Amino acid sequence: MTDLPELSGPEAGPASGGPAKQLIVFVHGFGADGNDLISLGQYFAQVAPDAAFLSPNAPYRCDGSPFGYQWYDVWMQDRDERLAAIRSTAAIFDNFINQQLTRHGLTEKNLVLVGFSQGTMMSLFTAPRREHALAGIVGYSGRMEAPDLLKDEMQSKPPVVMVHGDSDELLAVSEMETAAAALRENGIEIDTHVRPGLGHGIDEEGIRIGLEFVRKVLRN
Repeated sequence: MTDLPELSGPEAGPASGGPAKQLIVFVHGFGADGNDLISLGQYFAQVAPDAAFLSPNAPYRCDGSPFGYQWYDVWMQDRDERLAAIRSTAAIFDNFINQQLTRHGLTEKNLVLVGFSQGTMMSLFTAPRREHALAGIVGYSGRMEAPDLLKDEMQSKPPVVMVHGDSDELLAVSEMETAAAALRENGIEIDTHVRPGLGHGIDEEGIRIGLEFVRKVLRN
């Protein structure tokens, strides 16, 4: 048992109709909720028909979006306070992952995180600090928090693919390259894709890239 807040949100069972053999967890962005990404399951089901899809709401209500949630306050400027908030939420998210793996009788090699914006930040912070590597991380329109700490705190090396629009008005595409450099320096396999003309969002080509990555890592 744990006294950590428990996350919940929309779910969808495997398209095959059988028990889940893999898990794909969608990690939404700042001010959104689990409903924002759960519809992506219809696309990912094409390459992972035995996967269950989970899209938890972040643990905190978002001041800037009364109907949305946040993983932590993105406007927090003090580095120590920001890092403390990220660590606190990462523990909550980590606990959610453990609960879902136990619930479905699966291991980390059967689980993929698909993050958008702040959800990418949470995924890139949490997953490499887990003892066992997840199958992979798909990161859309995101960045890496505290890349300088990765070397000392990393415990596993999940493969990563990142997709970012070169017209992103909220997070510059250079943030993807900064994250990729930190991951490569620490021996984590990372592919990056720049989408011409795309703002802060996910386009059809980005979905296709994510599908191909998931097909590969879950097959392996």
